Amino acid sequence: MTRTQYEALFAEYPDVVTLPQFCKMLGGIGDNTARKLMRENVVRHFVIDHGYMIPKTCVIDYVMSKHYKLYRLKLKAKLPIRMPKGGSENELP
Repeated sequence: MTRTQYEALFAEYPDVVTLPQFCKMLGGIGDNTARKLMRENVVRHFVIDHGYMIPKTCVIDYVMSKHYKLYRLKLKAKLPIRMPKGGSENELP
């Protein structure tokens, strides 16, 4: 996706998002995973009153980054293959 497409996709979000909004923007990642990204400074952010504030432009920078692409590949590799009901491996969709 291009930056313009991500801007359109995230248009409903404010210019600075909270951690729960960030999680939702990334497809529902867990709170701990999001906090880990912040602690490792993978996503640029600010801490205000013990809460993470992430500029929307930084979220878009992250989803366009190599780190995010590698994370997505790693995540897909961990997903279990679902077998069709009553089927065998040869009948995978």
